[in-house]
Amino acid sequence: MARQDERVIQTRLGRRSITLDKVLYFPKGVIGLEEHHEFTLLQIREDSPFLVLQSLEDATVGLLVADPYSFTADYEIKLGEAERKILRLKNIRQVAVLVTVTIPRGQPEKTALNMTGPILVNYTSRIGLQVPQVESKLPGHFYLHGPDGGTWK
Repeated sequence: MARQDERVIQTRLGRRSITLDKVLYFPKGVIGLEEHHEFTLLQIREDSPFLVLQSLEDATVGLLVADPYSFTADYEIKLGEAERKILRLKNIRQVAVLVTVTIPRGQPEKTALNMTGPILVNYTSRIGLQVPQVESKLPGHFYLHGPDGGTWK
């Protein structure tokens, strides 16, 4: 039985108990999932750089995400004043940056980070927002298995 400050959720990773301070609110949802507003981050394994951004409203909805800076330092995000207000940012250090990860079925060597739609989370206010990067000079994807460890395409 869950304590009052916990919520038990069913996920593709199994049944998980999360504390309410781990609930993230996305006022606009995320692209393609605009009707989902409450999420949490679940660690896949202790030694994995990947997390699941799990919907609390639908157990079948979870996005594989990662911190892009774990793989490359060449990533810059442009953030407008409107996004700063939604995220309630007082300081840029309050924000965690995540990007979605694609692993094609049966082709793990083609694993890629989608750098065009970063998900920002203000870990102080627990508000999240996906911020498309339409003016980026970098290619849209970072492939993890390039000849030198990772490549932009």
